Amino acid sequence: MDKIWLKAYPPGVPAEIDPDQYGSLVQMLEESFRKYAANNAYVCMDKFLTYGELDNMSKRLAAWLQSRGMKPGARVAVMMPNVLQYPVALAAILRAGYTVVNVNPLYTPRELEHQLKDSGSEAIIVLENFAHTVEQVLSKTLVRHVVVASMGELLGGAKGMLVNFVVRTVKKMVPDFTIPHMVRFKDALAQGARMPFQPAQLKNSDVAFLQYTGGTTGVSKGATLTHRNVIANILQTEAWSKPAMSQPPLVEFPTIVCALPLYHIFALTACALWGMRVGALNILIPNPRDIPGFIKELKKYRINMLPAVNTLYNALVNHPDFKDVDFSALKVSNGGGMAVQQAVNDKWKSLTGTNIIEGYGLSETSPVATCNRCDVPGFTGTIGLPVPSTDIAIVDDDGRPLPVGSIGEIAIRGPQVMAGYWNRPDETAKVMTADGFFKSGDVGIMDDNGYVKIVDRKKDMILVSGFNVYPNELEAVIAAHPGVLECAVVGVPDEHSGEAVKVFVVRKDASLTAEQLMDYCKREFTGYKRPKYIEFRTELPKTNVGKILRRALREEKQAA
Repeated sequence: MDKIWLKAYPPGVPAEIDPDQYGSLVQMLEESFRKYAANNAYVCMDKFLTYGELDNMSKRLAAWLQSRGMKPGARVAVMMPNVLQYPVALAAILRAGYTVVNVNPLYTPRELEHQLKDSGSEAIIVLENFAHTVEQVLSKTLVRHVVVASMGELLGGAKGMLVNFVVRTVKKMVPDFTIPHMVRFKDALAQGARMPFQPAQLKNSDVAFLQYTGGTTGVSKGATLTHRNVIANILQTEAWSKPAMSQPPLVEFPTIVCALPLYHIFALTACALWGMRVGALNILIPNPRDIPGFIKELKKYRINMLPAVNTLYNALVNHPDFKDVDFSALKVSNGGGMAVQQAVNDKWKSLTGTNIIEGYGLSETSPVATCNRCDVPGFTGTIGLPVPSTDIAIVDDDGRPLPVGSIGEIAIRGPQVMAGYWNRPDETAKVMTADGFFKSGDVGIMDDNGYVKIVDRKKDMILVSGFNVYPNELEAVIAAHPGVLECAVVGVPDEHSGEAVKVFVVRKDASLTAEQLMDYCKREFTGYKRPKYIEFRTELPKTNVGKILRRALREEKQAA
């Protein structure tokens, strides 16, 4: 195909990367453990973990896991927020020759049971705060080995004991649980130190991660990501970020803020794995929703990179203490997971001096597929250009490529595209074309320079009297109103037009009225795009990474 986007590439960024330069993700990680042994790799609540310590701890935990008798490729679930045990567990599972199954720790028992059963997980490593959920479903799954971690155990000495006391006794964040034969994380490390570790014989076609996603249709499915898929995306991220990271003053080892949850594919690749590849220090933020606490952490470091979603950027710039953070070393602010709104970008740039570099991807693409240039100032309103070794096509409902400038479904081909959905050949067939493209379920358009713009999710599009209305467009404009903090647009049934537009709004200015906002919309939108209903809320439902859940708002209205 004609890769028109290559002419718009930044100087020095290659058209292709070589995902086969490493035999496995473990080979890449162990290279970093050797090269950066003395460097700090992670910090959480002021406790630092070096690459050498990460190497040692993960090897000990890997030996313990191997002693359980699980076969190569066995699935091991990880159910933790951003704490120091997470990167140890991640590296240990991979080094032992097993597959990481990332689990949202806020899952209900029903959601957890589905994921453990669907993945066939045989072990789980869980923070004790969430062990009561595991207890409720354990007997219905194949899980036979449970490792339980605590918030304080890797913090050391009196501090660790104090943190555990506060979490367990003062804040009562650890509900009672009883799991027979469970092993404490520190005990598994101690036992593993006395056990032989057998380096796994891995191929880059072996499965590294099962990343569960709603995908484009139906029930939560596991995107099967091979070692090669993830290696490819790390190298693509590295190549794409080089123009920004090489700008003076040079930073040999970047400092990354990891506020997005590591069990989510965005943080997993952009923070944990890419960070370890380049010897970075990752600042782990266990609870980014605590904005004052988050800002307090930001003030301690000279940060170089901050990946986040639009809602998190918006919350930060609207907090009065944010202006006191030193952003003089900030080189890259990555936006993904949902559309970055220009109003948020403009506030961010005025306070930090950098634009939010919007990219795009999915669990099924490890995740990055496109990204805006890091070396060009200004907000494009697009999701950027295909990253190296990636093809993007805009296709019709039958999967046929459309001419440049046409609106259609975004399809992605590249070494980062998943092997398929775990044990779901029927679902895989729905999204993969015969020539290797993954159909994303997102509606978009590509311009003459190869820049891609998302119009909206196929299923989020609203049909008003036969006219297509795309919530992203409306939300971007409504969010620019000075009295609006956040908003979400959905379609609701209407007897006259089939569907009508409804907007849910969280006010920044408490005096904002529906009439004032409706007048604003009348000036900004043609008739069929204007909201018929406006509802004010104190908050909007969000995913674990802060993405607004339009689906929940639609379902709520349908139920009513």
